[in-house]
Amino acid sequence: MAPDVTTPPAGGTALPPRPAGQRSVLQRVLATRESSVIGALLVSILAASLLVDGFASGRNSGFLILDIAAIALIALPMTLVIVTGEIDLSVASTLGLTSAVMGQLWVIGLPLETIAVLCLVLGALLGAVNGLLVTVAGLPSLAVTIGTMAMYRGLAYVILGDQAVADFPFSWTGGATARLSGTPIPWIALLIIVLAVVFGLLLHATPFGRSLYAIGSNDEAARFSGIPVLRTKLVLFIASGTVASLAGVFWTLQYGSARADNAFGLELSVVAAVLLGGVSIFGGKGALLGVLGGVLLLGTIRNALQLADVSSDMLSIVTGTLLVVSVVLPNAIERVRARRRTAEPPS
Repeated sequence: MAPDVTTPPAGGTALPPRPAGQRSVLQRVLATRESSVIGALLVSILAASLLVDGFASGRNSGFLILDIAAIALIALPMTLVIVTGEIDLSVASTLGLTSAVMGQLWVIGLPLETIAVLCLVLGALLGAVNGLLVTVAGLPSLAVTIGTMAMYRGLAYVILGDQAVADFPFSWTGGATARLSGTPIPWIALLIIVLAVVFGLLLHATPFGRSLYAIGSNDEAARFSGIPVLRTKLVLFIASGTVASLAGVFWTLQYGSARADNAFGLELSVVAAVLLGGVSIFGGKGALLGVLGGVLLLGTIRNALQLADVSSDMLSIVTGTLLVVSVVLPNAIERVRARRRTAEPPS
């Protein structure tokens, strides 16, 4: 068989043959999980725009961003946590406890500026509890955060009970959903973008970020190479709790109501978005761009179904299905690739 030589233009020099099995840069980019997620997102937006009335309107775009804002915020530190091979399932309960504390502090007369700062400190403390139980006590993060998920939600009910605090000033509640001047885009989108850039640079452009992938791939090897594994994981859990509380402050003001059951079950959507974006549940793999695509893809599907009057139960089924697919599909693809590599004769 003739070698694979690119035909040169008239009078030109023949390009050297491309080694067998070598792919171009474009082919490698298109083969990534992130490009698949972005492609699925674009297809979903196009299909929803054509099939669902009102989806493509500017007004609905603003509602979609507000609907995914809390998920997007919490998904940023969650990405780093899962890259290290850990998980934090207490984030929605942290949000709910933050909302309950926020309401109670408002009732006793503290200004909202002070309340917001205290809530962020609370989130850091709740995240530190998770981190210390994982790093110092040596407990698995799945078991720890399932336990604190129940504990934090229970504390929220102890603090606020079944009542709701809904007399926050309009300057705060209206500001939480305010749009950028002349656009349907809420200002919270800017905060998400800024934090995404910060977490993205931290993960992909710093030695700290590279250490997270090393920990997720093999934490024992990372420890022997000098990486402070336990301290790193503790910092990530604190960051996760802090951002979850930030989302709790925004959630409370967005809906104008502090309740103990706010964001109940949201952790499922956060984890689904992160895994859908290409982060491996086993750690060591993933990119923040794919996670943002996963958040938008999940939000687009849910928003389109809501506009089509699909029940909330069906939305939960869709979210759960996407979560299962995002875990099963990558492993199935990797097994197929491994079998093909094994079957290929040596070159």
